[in-house]
Amino acid sequence: MRLHRLAVTAFGPFAEPQQIDFDALSGAGIFLLHGPTGAGKTSVLDAVCYALYGSVPGPRQAPGTSLRSDHASAETPTEVTLELTAGGRRLEITRRPEQDRPKKRGKGTTKDKAQSWLREHTGEGWEPLSRSHQEIGEEIEQLLGMSREQFCQVVLLPQGEFAKFLRADEAARGRLLGRLFDTRRFAAVETLLGERRRAAEAKVRAGDEKVLHTAQRLAQAAGNGADLRAWPMPGHQPGDPGLAEAVRAWAAVARCAARERRTVAEYALAAVEGRHAAARRAAEEARELDRLQRRHAETTRRSALLAEAAPERERVRALLDRARRGALVAPALELRGAASAAHLAAAHAETAARAELPPMFREAGAEQLAGVEQELREALGALGAARRDEQRSAEIGRERADLERESRAAEEAHLESAEWLERWEGTRAALQERVDAAQQAATEAEHFAGRLEPARMQLNAARRRDELAAEEERAAAELLVLRDDSAAARERWLELKEARLRGIAAELAEALVAGEACTVCGSAEHPAPARPAAGHVDRAAEDAAHALFERAEQARAAVERRLAAARETRAEVSVAAGEATTEELLALTSELSTGHAAAHAAAAGWRAAREQLDRAEREHAARSADWQGAETRAAARASRREALDREQASLEAALALVRDGAPTVAARARTLEDRVRIVSGAAAALRRAETTAARLKEADDQLADAAFKAGFDTIEEAADAVLPEYERTALQHRSDAWQAEEAMLADRLAETDTAAAAALPPAAPEEAEAYAAQAAAKLRTAGSAFDAARVRCEELDRLSRQAEQELRALGPLREAYDRVARLAGLTAGTSADNERKMRLEAYVLAARLEQVAAAATVRLLRMSGGRYTLVHSDARASGRGRSGLGLHVVDAWTGSERDTATLSGGETFFASLALALGLADVVTDEAGGMRLDTLFIDEGFGSLDDQALDEVLDVLDSLRERDRSVGIVSHVADLRTRVQAQLEIVKQRGGSVVRHRTASLTD
Repeated sequence: MRLHRLAVTAFGPFAEPQQIDFDALSGAGIFLLHGPTGAGKTSVLDAVCYALYGSVPGPRQAPGTSLRSDHASAETPTEVTLELTAGGRRLEITRRPEQDRPKKRGKGTTKDKAQSWLREHTGEGWEPLSRSHQEIGEEIEQLLGMSREQFCQVVLLPQGEFAKFLRADEAARGRLLGRLFDTRRFAAVETLLGERRRAAEAKVRAGDEKVLHTAQRLAQAAGNGADLRAWPMPGHQPGDPGLAEAVRAWAAVARCAARERRTVAEYALAAVEGRHAAARRAAEEARELDRLQRRHAETTRRSALLAEAAPERERVRALLDRARRGALVAPALELRGAASAAHLAAAHAETAARAELPPMFREAGAEQLAGVEQELREALGALGAARRDEQRSAEIGRERADLERESRAAEEAHLESAEWLERWEGTRAALQERVDAAQQAATEAEHFAGRLEPARMQLNAARRRDELAAEEERAAAELLVLRDDSAAARERWLELKEARLRGIAAELAEALVAGEACTVCGSAEHPAPARPAAGHVDRAAEDAAHALFERAEQARAAVERRLAAARETRAEVSVAAGEATTEELLALTSELSTGHAAAHAAAAGWRAAREQLDRAEREHAARSADWQGAETRAAARASRREALDREQASLEAALALVRDGAPTVAARARTLEDRVRIVSGAAAALRRAETTAARLKEADDQLADAAFKAGFDTIEEAADAVLPEYERTALQHRSDAWQAEEAMLADRLAETDTAAAAALPPAAPEEAEAYAAQAAAKLRTAGSAFDAARVRCEELDRLSRQAEQELRALGPLREAYDRVARLAGLTAGTSADNERKMRLEAYVLAARLEQVAAAATVRLLRMSGGRYTLVHSDARASGRGRSGLGLHVVDAWTGSERDTATLSGGETFFASLALALGLADVVTDEAGGMRLDTLFIDEGFGSLDDQALDEVLDVLDSLRERDRSVGIVSHVADLRTRVQAQLEIVKQRGGSVVRHRTASLTD
């Protein structure tokens, strides 16, 4: 992976767009990223990580942390663009985080969602690939072969974290290595085996609980007769291997006891069944004798009652015979009654209808009334044509009223049009004058506008010229002061440097260690080390003076650049402003603005005046045409009015004859309809009265004939003999009941067994039933005891078989649990077979750590002059701690192996840098050999002396052998003279900016 270009806008401390050319920086192999604290050095690395993975490293991605620059304007969106080569493909990634922006309409802000773009450079240019966050993330992670955590550890080498890694315990090392090498699958194996062990244990315990539950049900089924002293529950718990034998033994004892109790109950039941059968037969014989005796007594009583009812039976027979003869006459009686009622109703209706007729027709017959009705209907039919004439006469009246209204409206419009046409010439002249004036004003406005805009531009240039002149004066004065400050600071720094060089022997003497060779003469003995003199200048004082000088130089350079920019800009705007003064240009602009505004206001009414003139001309044409057609329309209305008057007079003369004194034709029609209704009703009532009289005479003849044939002397006697249906049915039922009773009693008196039973002593069925009930109760008790014993035996047999099946099924579960428990304990480091208490994940990480230590040692030997070597240790930790991730350093000078936590500050930097580079190599190989052509090392160089710094830079410079470029992020001033390619982050009040520069090695 090689970085080419990074562009950031409104990101972190960078308010304005900034461009970083990594291709130019990477040409020297090593480049320096420096700047004051808080300028934004780390933000450059954050931008690289955010472009690749959509988030920044570690704690800087905490909730509530915004990536947006506080210096940027609200309209400028936060955006990061990174161009890189990965996997042989040149890609460009652009990302915008979720951010607030001002609303396009109204006040307030709205939230824009996060956006991402991915493009690839082909032979024909940039080709879009995706705008999906997920797709871009998957594509980048697949090309780089690293997750975000791995990238932050391998490419953005954080020295502080590796120093912590050297001093951390094995648990902390395990967490870091686990994130880098993604050993989650091995931890998942541990977790899976632990879950399977717990699941197998749960199955075994569930099986034991199931067996104990079945044993408890065995105890319940055994009942009170079982010997509970051998019950396995108190002495055995789930997981006890002896539980199976205890349950089997106790179940066998319970089954034997239950079978003995079932045999005893079976014998007792057989004895009770014999006694119950004898008592049941005696009770049945007593009940039968009692039934026969009571039957004989009941027959005797009912025979006496039947003999006493003989007179009543005769009377009922006579009534039934008379009622049967009366039923023959009943239809004729009903027919005669209906005919009489119909005749009376028809007679009353005839009287009422004749009362409504005129006196001349009240005595007329039906035929005469029918003729009168026909005449009235013919007269009514002749009124249809008269109705249509009457409607037409009304329509003529409405038409004449409409003509009168039209005539009055036309006269008023004619007069108004005449007045308007008289005023037309004056109106037209005034409107045309307004149009011409507006047209002239528009021409003047265009003339003023053509002169106004150049005048405004010249005025703005003159104002900018005056501002730049004032700024140039201020910058020139400030530059004089800053030049004096810079010269003084340089002189002070050179004085302190010379003083330090004079006392450098004392400073070197402070680093001498007894028994170790001197870095100057090489002797291991130090008989008279130099001592610091009064007023000795140390390196910190020199560095402080040098830093003060650099700040003064930076301030001076900044003012010089500002002065040069002001002069250049002033020269440009002076050309645009010309020779005129600002006051003269201001007066000219004001005069042109006033004239343009007045002309523009006058020209604004041209369109309205033109439209008003057009409307007036169209109205004149319409009114002229209406004036010419007004007389023709008046003559047509007069002719139409005369024709309507003639037609209405003819219609009214014909209608007067038809109405016959009625106000309207409709009133005449209602009168004729009422007369037709009265005559028609009277004729119908007369015909109904004649018909009902004939039917009544016929019914009287039929009734007299029916009474004679039924044997009655008079009609009245026949009517008295008729009984209702329900009375005849009741009498017949009484007669039938007496006859059936007589037949039944005759049958009973013929029975011989009832007579024989009546001769015996009275029976006692209650006593026999009581004795049988006692025998039945004893039988039920004995049967229940036998059934209970039988069911107990069956239940014990079934539960014993169930317990045996459960015990057999539990055997494989115990074997599976033992096997899984051994594996889970071994991988978790808790088994006795795992002597070093190493978890499976720690074992894999130990192998990776061993590779990292070997790769780091190659560079550590070079940086430490062949003294130190990093080795992996799998020694067992003390107490309950785990082992496998120990890291020691071997000192070649003493031959001893010690913990990395004992290293000094500079030695810790050596070891952590070597460890970071070695880890980068191992993770790269782990990722499939992906080339990492660009690396960053963040801080840590301040603890090195000059010789150590040279050795470290030589090691970093050797990385170019693998075609890599290394970016160093540091405050160390010496690096600025040792590293040529530099990226400087300059902190300013309005936001930081980046500058590419090349340092001279002779500075």
